[in-house]
Amino acid sequence: MAPVNIQNIEKRFGQVKVIHDISVDIADGEFVVLVGPSGCGKSTLLRMIAGLEEVSDGEIRIGAREVSNLPARDRDIAMVFQNYALYPHMTVAENLGFALKLKKANPSEISAKVEKAAAILGLETLLDRLPRQLSGGQRQRVAMGRALVRDPQVFLFDEPLSNLDAKLRVQMRAEIKSMHQRVGTTTIYVTHDQVEAMTMADKIVVLHGGLIEQIGAPLDLYDRPANLFVAGFIGSPAMNFIDGRIEEGVFRSDKGLVLPLPEGLPVSQHGGRPLVYGIRPEHIRAEAGSISGRVEVVEGTGSEIYAKLDCDGEQISCLFRERLDIRFGDTVGIAIDAGSVLLFDKASGKRLAFNP
Repeated sequence: MAPVNIQNIEKRFGQVKVIHDISVDIADGEFVVLVGPSGCGKSTLLRMIAGLEEVSDGEIRIGAREVSNLPARDRDIAMVFQNYALYPHMTVAENLGFALKLKKANPSEISAKVEKAAAILGLETLLDRLPRQLSGGQRQRVAMGRALVRDPQVFLFDEPLSNLDAKLRVQMRAEIKSMHQRVGTTTIYVTHDQVEAMTMADKIVVLHGGLIEQIGAPLDLYDRPANLFVAGFIGSPAMNFIDGRIEEGVFRSDKGLVLPLPEGLPVSQHGGRPLVYGIRPEHIRAEAGSISGRVEVVEGTGSEIYAKLDCDGEQISCLFRERLDIRFGDTVGIAIDAGSVLLFDKASGKRLAFNP
C-alpha cells in the first residue's frame, strides 16, 4: 500500500491539451473514484498513473518514488480493465497465478496466493474452469483476483463494470468495496456512473473537460456541490434547476413561479441578480399548498414514485417515497424542503455560500 500524489499533471496530444494542470493527493489505503462524462479525461489520467500514457508535464509519485517516467511494469500497480482480458486456454487458477509465474515465483507461493485471492472473491469452486464456462460477473472477479495476487501498492480500475447487466453491477460494486475493506490497498477507480462513485468512494474527483470541478467525500459533493455542473452530475434523478431572481423575500422564476428560500440567506446581498434555484427531486414532498403542478410523467418502482410536473411552465421532477395514486394529467400539490435549496450564480455557475 502507498499514497499517490499527482502534481500539476498535463497531457497533450500534439497541440491539443486534454488534461489541464491537475493535482490530487490520495492517501494510503484510500478508495478514490474519478468520475465525469465521456471525454472528460478520467481514463487518460488513470492511464498516466499506470504508465500506459506519457506525462506531458507534472509529476506522479507512488509512495516515496517519482514514477512519471517509469515503465508500467516498474510502478508496482495492478490494473483491471473494462475488458476482462482473460487467457481463454487457461483455467481460473492458471489465470490468477500467471503474473507470478512470469516472475518465476515459487510454485507453493503461487498456490498460496491464488487460494487466498479465490477465497476473498468467492472463486474457490471455480478454479478448474475455463473462462468460457464462467458468467460475466465471475470473469470480472477472476480479473480482479489476477490483480489481487500481485499484492500491488495501488489498484487501478478502468470502468470494470460497464459490460455487466444492472443486477450484476450492483453485486460487483459490493464485492469490489468488500475486497478493498479486507485488503486495504490504495485504489483508484474510473467510472462515468455517479451512482458507482457515490456508493463506493471514500473520495470523489469530479472531472469535466480535463479539469477538476470538485474533490470531496460523496456526501460533501451531494450536499455542497461547488457549481452547477457538479450539482447536476451528482445525484439521481438529477437536481432541478430553475432560472430566476430573488424578489420581496422569495425566489421568483423567469416564468413567474414563486419558490421558498432557505433561512439565513442574505436576501439583500443577492436580490435582483440572475440566479439558478436548485432542489433535488427527493427533497420535494406531496402536500397541498401554494405550489401545484400538472403531472406530465409518472413512473412507479414500488418503493417510490418519480413524477415530472408542469408548475406554471416550470418543469419540476419529484421523487415521492409515499404511495400515491397519481396519473398523467392529475394536478398535484407539492412542498419544497427550503433547508435543502441551493442557489447558484447564473453567470459563473458557482454555488452561493451562506450559513443557514
